[in-house]
Amino acid sequence: MLAKRIIPCLDVKDGRVVKGINFVNLRDAGDPVEVAAAYEKEGADELTFLDITASHEKRNIILDIVARTAEKVFMPLTVGGGVRDLDDIRNLLNSGADKVAINTAAVHNPEFVRNAAKRFGSQCIVVAIDAKRVGSTYKPSKTNLNWRKLHPKLFLTKNTLEHSFEVYTHGGRNSTGIDVLQWAKLMEAYGAGEILLTSMDCDGTKNGYDLKLNRTISESLTIPLIASGGAGTLEHLFKGITEGKADAVLAASIFHFKEFSIEETKKFLKLKGIPVRI
Repeated sequence: MLAKRIIPCLDVKDGRVVKGINFVNLRDAGDPVEVAAAYEKEGADELTFLDITASHEKRNIILDIVARTAEKVFMPLTVGGGVRDLDDIRNLLNSGADKVAINTAAVHNPEFVRNAAKRFGSQCIVVAIDAKRVGSTYKPSKTNLNWRKLHPKLFLTKNTLEHSFEVYTHGGRNSTGIDVLQWAKLMEAYGAGEILLTSMDCDGTKNGYDLKLNRTISESLTIPLIASGGAGTLEHLFKGITEGKADAVLAASIFHFKEFSIEETKKFLKLKGIPVRI
């Protein structure tokens, strides 16, 4: 069995690491370059940078932060937020990123993912999905996507709402009407190398990952799934891997605010029988 990865996530806003609850109520968690360097010393397997307001604010990607981080950090680095075209991906890779996460731009143009995978290779293309649970009172979104008629089965309907999840864009601000499971399958078919799946309902709550969501998506794909949103204890990470079937677990506040160290986390998982890199 391949080693399971422990990935700290740095949500970046205005050049600072921040953390909130359900994508709001953000609080400062430090300088991204310093935080990244500390995580490498602790033994993190990878690091994920997400500029959480770049798409919403229509800003350029954080190339300066990526470049400064890459000078100090040598573990794999995934960067997302504000990625709109192939030039953005090239610039991020040239600045030191190993993988690029795409969310909003993929929803607006799924062919972007296919083209990116062909140009740069699936191994460096991560599709990030912000997922929110829908209920019986949900009214399907009428999002104006020019490709909607090409993939009608991707969209939620009144007959598919039970236990369903909807894809959100722009840092969790905009609903799309797209079914998460069907979207993940399409993104794999279009060449994504990994899926970074964040439960908006669980994000920042520290009540644990949405295990059913992660398991459903993981068991429907052949590419790796990174579980995100809700980690509050080491047991949550363990369950994310064993019950949620995640190939990697991503967490923020429990690491940023020193509740648990990477070393402590890996020792705990190893004692539980989870293969990790020590």
